[in-house]
Amino acid sequence: MTSDDIARPGRPRSLQTYAALSPEQTEAVLALLAQAARTDGQQAVSEQGRLQLRGGEREGVSHLLLFVNGEDGEDDVLVGYAQLEDTDPVEPPAAELVVHPSHRGHGHGRALGAALLAASGKRLRVWAHGGHSAARHLAQVLGLTLFRELRQMRRPLVGFDLPDPVLPEGVTVRTFVPGRDDAAWLAVNAAAFAHHPEQGSLTQRDLDAREAEPWFDPEGFFLAEREGRIVGFHWTKVHEAEGLGEVYVLGVSPDAQGGGLGKSLTTIGLRHLADKGLPTAMLYVDADNKAAVSVYERLGFVTHETDLMYRTET
Repeated sequence: MTSDDIARPGRPRSLQTYAALSPEQTEAVLALLAQAARTDGQQAVSEQGRLQLRGGEREGVSHLLLFVNGEDGEDDVLVGYAQLEDTDPVEPPAAELVVHPSHRGHGHGRALGAALLAASGKRLRVWAHGGHSAARHLAQVLGLTLFRELRQMRRPLVGFDLPDPVLPEGVTVRTFVPGRDDAAWLAVNAAAFAHHPEQGSLTQRDLDAREAEPWFDPEGFFLAEREGRIVGFHWTKVHEAEGLGEVYVLGVSPDAQGGGLGKSLTTIGLRHLADKGLPTAMLYVDADNKAAVSVYERLGFVTHETDLMYRTET
């Protein structure tokens, strides 16, 4: 959620909602997101949200495009975008929104927020990536309260000094084979993240979308097996432009937890990223997951920035 909610007079606006965007609309939204990211220093819409811009209609996902009327016969101008995902059977719909930096200060963020509240039946969760003050203010204006804090943590990879990983007895590690390991990995991922609505609900379509991305590298996707069954994994990701290696997804099957497998997989992935010459590693973790935060802190990670999720009162 990126906006400036101090309303000032401006041109009339209109809002259109779509189940799927055309290629031209997708490119326009991506250009808006890119401009906002350059201004704000981070993306206002998550990777999953950006992937859902492409590939046609997705069940439960809608796209809200906010325009201001063009002047002197010119085309209307795209000034804001919001995405609403209503796929969780329990939690309220989740949203992300952004206003173009050149069009902030005209109440567009409030207009998008009001539209999201109406579309969700006033049951809404909204991400504010980076937790900027303008987004916090907009959350207050919309009557939302802080619900979740997601930390981005980082540590240097130069002079890597972690001990060699010690795998539990009977566990071996290999890399992911696209097409062969998809179904088994999706099952373990769902079990490991049954408590996590975004990660635990990944589908084959979501996995295919990630495998099609330029950053995907199966050599950085590690699977831990016991007797031929996947019991844990560490999927790493490289952000070439930023010189960052990411602990993208780290999971352990519930029946294999508590034996140090997660720490060993973390070390294996970090060593892989260090061997690629990346200077820094990053990861995301919920602030209230005290055990995981403690593990990562012992591995040398410190908090770099924070994403906040706001929600309507329940």
